[in-house]
Amino acid sequence: MSKPVDVSHQITDGMTTCPGLPEPHITEGRAGQSAGHGDGGRVTMAGATGTYVEMPAHRYRDGADLADLDLDRVADLPGVVVDAVGARQIGPEAFSGPDLRGRAVLIRTGWDRRWRTEAYGDHDHPHLTEAAAKTLVEAGAVLVGVDTVGVDDTSPAAEGARPALAVLLAAGIPVVSHLCLLDELPATGFRFFAVPAKVRGLAAFPVRAFALVD
Repeated sequence: MSKPVDVSHQITDGMTTCPGLPEPHITEGRAGQSAGHGDGGRVTMAGATGTYVEMPAHRYRDGADLADLDLDRVADLPGVVVDAVGARQIGPEAFSGPDLRGRAVLIRTGWDRRWRTEAYGDHDHPHLTEAAAKTLVEAGAVLVGVDTVGVDDTSPAAEGARPALAVLLAAGIPVVSHLCLLDELPATGFRFFAVPAKVRGLAAFPVRAFALVD
């Protein structure tokens, strides 16, 4: 029997996902409302809140958005965890071992231990090089996930460039950022899910990311 392992962060009122992003504002649903008459509560937030998926429309005008997303790109995918703990720049060599074709490739750096601290948004967070992103595309990955701020360098020296994200999204590969607890997953032998709401016009949205481990 498979065991579910939750690898997504909670979203709470006023939390910081990453410095510079708007905080979510949550109004809880009122208890005691008659069935069918309550609104269930309300959330105002940026799409890039908590653990979220990014779609090609985030970078490309004609790219697919959330409503275009096929479930077979984010649900019931065979997964592989790539250990990159201790690396700041993650290059192509990190992906030279396991077969990545048709798989969700989750990159474990351990950065999630800093979540909800000022250190989480530090510019020295682990990130992919452009060459690594190209390697993932060539290897046939269908989804890429990281347990850090994102797949790209965000230091001032990077000048806002996002080459790794651009490469992955150009290939139609959804990118999931801000995963957590990837150390609870085996290297292989699990199925991965990261399904967002089906919203037309949005390119990023939170997911409840989890794995089913045999």
